[in-house]
Amino acid sequence: MKAIRFARTGGPEVLALEDIDLPPRAGEVRVRHTAIGVNFIDTYQRSGLYPVSLPSGIGLEGAGVVEAVGEGVTAFQRGDRVAYCTGPLGAYAEANNVPADRLVKIPSGIADETAAASLLKGMTAQYLLKRTYPVQRGQTILFHAAAGGVGSIACQWAKHLGATVIGTVGSDEKVALAKANGCAHVLNTRGDGWSKRVREITDGAGVPVVYDSIGKDTFAGSLDCLAVRGMMVSFGNSSGAVPPFEPGMLSAKGSLYLTRPTLFHYTRSERELQETADGLFAVIVSGAVKIAIHQRFALAEARQAHEALHSRTTTGAAVLVP
Repeated sequence: MKAIRFARTGGPEVLALEDIDLPPRAGEVRVRHTAIGVNFIDTYQRSGLYPVSLPSGIGLEGAGVVEAVGEGVTAFQRGDRVAYCTGPLGAYAEANNVPADRLVKIPSGIADETAAASLLKGMTAQYLLKRTYPVQRGQTILFHAAAGGVGSIACQWAKHLGATVIGTVGSDEKVALAKANGCAHVLNTRGDGWSKRVREITDGAGVPVVYDSIGKDTFAGSLDCLAVRGMMVSFGNSSGAVPPFEPGMLSAKGSLYLTRPTLFHYTRSERELQETADGLFAVIVSGAVKIAIHQRFALAEARQAHEALHSRTTTGAAVLVP
């Protein structure tokens, strides 16, 4: 079957479509993909920012149908609709072998494409808003990249939780979309003064939490937005890695907290994984969170999908269709 692989790190040009064999091993399930999620973490692994063993497949998120099960697998059977986003690399393919304990069943009411477009980003939103910093009704929070994949879900969810959301975008063209995602205020981080504007919106107090997936370009400004003892949640690097800094800066700016979480540490067990997915699926089925898929690419167009991500012109979710 066909799969996207890379033998060296670099730009989107290192991605190549190849033929692979895929017999399931003990404890694994072979999932025949109907849709594949495209995420920023894929670009980090391809570029070498997040090292992987080479040559390698790519992609962590997919949805489809169980095609075969390996020895010892009892929780799944042929024909089950399933999704995953914390399994081994290799989702950019017609099929992938996934450990059975890393799969979740797709409930009725959730389309395969919706699951593939939302599981990684939506479970990220779940742990950020419900566990990393549990957002409370009446709070005002700052969420960067409010028109992007995680932001589109998280801002809707935060509004559903009763928060006032200040969202940021990278261009004026994305302002309307961020507002549609539930943001009461939308700021453009390409311009000057956005962190000062956060202070004005909060009557000088600042926000109790900033969720920042942009990294280098927004890190310093994000710290300036925080209230005393506020929490900086740095969960991505779309503009590049945050450079080293003196920890004393956190004290000087108000005894701030800083965390750099990852989904994998919030879904370590089968129970955590399923509960996190169930929380996401529930808000989607309820209508509180709508999943917008604005970019679709054929599997062979993975390079173009990554180029679109790097351009920061994408909105909502992007999927590959095998």
